[in-house]
Amino acid sequence: MDKNYLFNQRIRLRHLHTFVAVAQQGTLGRAAETLNLSQPALSKTLNELETLAGARLFERGRLGAQLTTLGEQFLTHAVKVLDALNHAGQSFSASQSPTPEILRLGVLPTVALGMLPSILDRFHQQQPHVTVQVATLHNNVLIAGMKAGEFDVGIGRMADSEMMRGLSYELLFLESLCLVVRPDHPLMSDNVTLSRALSWPVVIQPEGTAPRRIAEAMLQEHGCTLPDTLIETSSTTLARQLAMRYDYVWFVPSGAIKEDLLHHALVALPLRASHPGEPVGIMTRSGAPLTMCSEVLLATVRKSHAG
Repeated sequence: MDKNYLFNQRIRLRHLHTFVAVAQQGTLGRAAETLNLSQPALSKTLNELETLAGARLFERGRLGAQLTTLGEQFLTHAVKVLDALNHAGQSFSASQSPTPEILRLGVLPTVALGMLPSILDRFHQQQPHVTVQVATLHNNVLIAGMKAGEFDVGIGRMADSEMMRGLSYELLFLESLCLVVRPDHPLMSDNVTLSRALSWPVVIQPEGTAPRRIAEAMLQEHGCTLPDTLIETSSTTLARQLAMRYDYVWFVPSGAIKEDLLHHALVALPLRASHPGEPVGIMTRSGAPLTMCSEVLLATVRKSHAG
């Protein structure tokens, strides 16, 4: 029997929901919590999907689940299917009264923590009757959602040309890597070197992420290694609390802590990576007309960055 026919007959919505949740959360444990499932049940569903696909969609390791090349391709289709079903469901419950305008925005976690709050405040001063739905996502999930039409505007990192096909990209800035601590950290009384900073606990993003790659290049350049007292997390909220309240040294993209540095909640160590940084910019769908509120948001983003 034709393999594609079998796939179409046996694929279920639970397979797609599970797949997208793991892609978005980065680990099976967090995805299981999101879907209110046990981890064995989620693993079983994921194994069923990979059997139907006849290929591995994730590489599983001690740091989580990373999409394979086939997984990244399938993610675009899975998001489209779920988005189409969501719109179909909304059509049944649509009321006769006019609905408020909604702007769907997808951003990186570092963008949500750094530049986004002031942008949204300025935007709503001009567009008070628009509801903004904000999703914070890993870059590959953000790109897939943009291509599938889940978001009107995205703020994320440039990816390879194949992944960016169908999207327009406008560079805002190169996001460099900083090492930050609380203002009264004992390091601030020392002559700070990278090796001395690494004698303290470190919080850093997981392997495979752009900030981690920059950090690893910096460590290699200085002949240093990460300490055993280490927290690897994609949660900027957790990392920020660890750096602000305890003795952790946080390897963090510069855009995420702009306000904290301005208000002296955190202090940057005089250590810089030689890497120029990762490009962060605005994403829109090529050829897709933008609504007026999307245009206002884009103008607000540009003005905020320029200011």
